[in-house]
This record gives sequence, structure tokens and C-alpha cells, in this order.
Amino acid sequence: MKKHRLAIVRQKYRPDGGAERFVSRALSALSNQDLELNVITREWQGEKQDDWHIHICNPRKWGRISRERGFAHAARALWQAEQFDIVQSHERIPGCDIYRAGDGVHRRWLLQRTRVLPSWRSQLLMQDRYHRYVMGAEREMYQAPELKAVICNAAMIKQEIIDDFGLAADKIHVIYNSIDSGRFVPAQSAQRFALRQQYGIPADAVTLCFVGSGFERKGLAAAIRAIAPTDRYLLVVGQDKAEKQYQALARTLGCSNRVLFCGVQKETLPFYQMADGLLLPTLYDPFPNVILEAMACGLPIITSTTCGGAEFVEQNSNGFVCDALDIQRLAEAAMAIPALEKDNNMGKNARHKVKEATPERLSGQLISLYHTLLD
Repeated sequence: MKKHRLAIVRQKYRPDGGAERFVSRALSALSNQDLELNVITREWQGEKQDDWHIHICNPRKWGRISRERGFAHAARALWQAEQFDIVQSHERIPGCDIYRAGDGVHRRWLLQRTRVLPSWRSQLLMQDRYHRYVMGAEREMYQAPELKAVICNAAMIKQEIIDDFGLAADKIHVIYNSIDSGRFVPAQSAQRFALRQQYGIPADAVTLCFVGSGFERKGLAAAIRAIAPTDRYLLVVGQDKAEKQYQALARTLGCSNRVLFCGVQKETLPFYQMADGLLLPTLYDPFPNVILEAMACGLPIITSTTCGGAEFVEQNSNGFVCDALDIQRLAEAAMAIPALEKDNNMGKNARHKVKEATPERLSGQLISLYHTLLD
């Protein structure tokens, strides 16, 4: 029997990206199904199985709008020529069968960003040609007759799509990201002590980790301001071209000795394992994988109401949720996180919460959706 041909569209495959990890896990899980797996991309940097078909689609570009528009046109022409049975796009390209809204709703992100910008910059942001192009492409995609289903990684995003674009609720499927709870595990006491020695963190210091690049969006300024008046330590894992400004902020607030900038790390597990909690007051994030990773490692979570990951947080049980810019509430939450060595009840609750978020469950939900569309 002939295999059905599935094409997944992602402009650039970065192994450390959240959407790319979703694609990689989905492709790995789907490899044993009766599907021919295809990927349409500008650049593939990751590992692949022998039976995956990679289609490099890299038209010339002269700027951000040219990059987006050029790839959209070329990718659509390729999938129309190939006549795939299902096209699942992770980019805002009209004409796909399935769109995975891993980046959320662009206008919602811009509105959140205006909260930390001067008013004149906020006005320029909303009128920016590139952002207007993205918002236009997004609306055109949701209005396209070819669109059969949307995959969201949080109920928050599903509601935003319904409110902003009027899409029928039964077209939108919430499929949460998955986590390998066998690899992301809490550290033993001796292991945590050794890791802390390596990075110069006192054994008895309550330490929070912040994991994510793009510090403005992820809320690093609010995280630093929140821990400044406390005795908490903060591990910053990630990168940003404005990193020196955040280092200066820590110095100005007198907490630079408790804020450690660790840069980008290929392996984030040790940083979760030496911490007591995750602090991620992101301005807007559909569902960062780091929340599942940290919870699997037995860390309570502090995050924001504009983070889809908050849907896994039970207030005061396995973490805390508040407004991304409410520094006082963030500081109170930071102080409420206990040292895991003394009290790991919140950490146990966090790990228990993600035990059902398995790759097998993710692949089962995807397969069910594909079969429904093919039928």
C-alpha cells in the first residue's frame, strides 16, 4: 500500500530551537508510521534518518521581508509541484493544510513588547513594515480555504486565534510539547553539590535558573530586578547581543555577585540540576520547552500569565504565576521557592505534573489528527 506523503515546513532548522525540537521529536516518533516524511527548509543542520526526505528551498533574499516572502513563495511552489498529501507548516504561509502556531499570534507579542518600550518606539513598532507583513501573512493564512487544522501548544494561543481571526474552535487542536522524563531527572544531593562547586555557588544558596535566548522577550530584566532585593542566586543560560546591558543592570542593583551569566549551553540539564527553581517571567511565549524540562528535573516554576507554560503551573503547589512586569510578586515568588535539599514537595509536584507529556502521547495525537484529515 502506498505511503501517505507528509511535508513539514520550517524555514531554518536549528537543533536548539523550540519549534525545531518539536519537529525533530515528531519526525522521530512518526518514523514507524505508514508515512513518507518530507521536510521543506532553507537549511537543515540536525541529524536525520535515512528515510527522511529533505528538500532544500533557499531562494535569494535581500532583507527580512524578502526572506519571508521568498521562502513562502518557493516553499508553496515546491509542495504544490510535489502534491504532498498533507502539508504542515511551522511558518505563516497561506495554502498549507495544517499550521502549527508555535510562535503564537504576532500582534499579541507586539502588544506585550510595547509594555517595555517608550511610547514613540511602541508606535514605530506597530507600524514597522516587517511586522505589518508578518501580521498580513498570518491573517491571509488563517483565511485561506486550504487550511484544515491548526496545532497550538497552549490553550492560551487557541483562544487568541479564535478572538483575533474568528477561526472555528473545532479547527484548533491543543497538542502540548513532550519531554523525555527519563533524561531530564532531578539531581542527587552529591551531584548538585559538585555542580555548584564547579560554578562557585554556595551549597545552601537558593538558586533559580533562567533559560532562554532573546533576553527582552524572555523577561531577564524583570528576573534580575526580582532577585535583587532577595538573597537568591540566578543562573542565566542563553545569549543576547545586549548581554552587557543586563550585566550592568545587575551591577547597578547590587546583585551582580548573585547573577551568573553562563552563555549558551548545548546541554542545559546540569543547570537545572544545580538549581532550586526556574524563573522565566517572559513577556510572551506560547509554551517554552524549558518549562517542561525544568519541571521534569523537579523544579518549581515561576512564570507569567502571558506564557502558555503557565497552564502546567498550579499556584503554590508546583510554582507561581503572575504578570511579567510585577516585580514585587516575582520577588515574593522567588522567596517562596524552598531549597530542594530541605523541602522538595513543590519539585515533586512539578515532576508529577509532566509525567503524561511523553513523546508517545505527542505522536499519538499527531497521528490521530493526520488520519482524521486524510479520511
